[in-house]
Amino acid sequence: MPSHHVVFDVVGTCFTFDAFFAAIESRLGPRLRAHNIQPQLFGYAWMEAAEREYAYLSMSHRYRPFLDIFGAIFYRTLWFSGMEDPRSFASDEDRDYLIKGYRQLLPREGVYRAMQSLRDAGFTVWCFTSGDVRRVRGYFLRSMIQMPEENIVSCDNSQLAKPALEAYQEVLSKFDEGDVVWFAAAHMWDVSAAKSAGFRGAYCTAWEKESCSEIFGEMDVTADSLHELAAQIIAASQNRG
Repeated sequence: MPSHHVVFDVVGTCFTFDAFFAAIESRLGPRLRAHNIQPQLFGYAWMEAAEREYAYLSMSHRYRPFLDIFGAIFYRTLWFSGMEDPRSFASDEDRDYLIKGYRQLLPREGVYRAMQSLRDAGFTVWCFTSGDVRRVRGYFLRSMIQMPEENIVSCDNSQLAKPALEAYQEVLSKFDEGDVVWFAAAHMWDVSAAKSAGFRGAYCTAWEKESCSEIFGEMDVTADSLHELAAQIIAASQNRG
């Protein structure tokens, strides 16, 4: 009898960016709007640029933890947002305040229900994240959501960033041949890479809204919420074994 597992992405999937965006609004919102920059758009640009640099450094065998990169490119992102002198617009204290907000993300609606329903159906729940284990573990502890530390796998362990297929394959190697193993994420680039590496793919549209399936392909299941995604994973696993 095969074992059943679901590996969740964490940041953006299980936990939303609302606290981070709220920190930008409270600290820099009026200053950004004075330059016709929407705070959430700045936050998105900052995160996405950091993800790119993080992946590129890993690809060139110069892996660095994500938050190191995130802090380093803050002023560069302000420059590309139109600030002629980013360091007079914002300070290191501003940057550190925003990163603190990023460290205090709150759970996405339905994540507790989704994980509990999967466990009740016999699945073991895991996480695979670009974040460090201590920070990610803190998200779960503060939200009182069960997630054993030994079930949290970080890219920091292998110093190999997602979406390298080898990163997902290393996680897959933890399971026995014949096990039913899903990867669930609210980032299409993430879940589609995991599917290419050998996982069954489960995509939640709650963050990105648009799947861009014409680029990434179709996943095994897709849903608008995490608890609906869990229900589809359970049903699909029962149908296929």
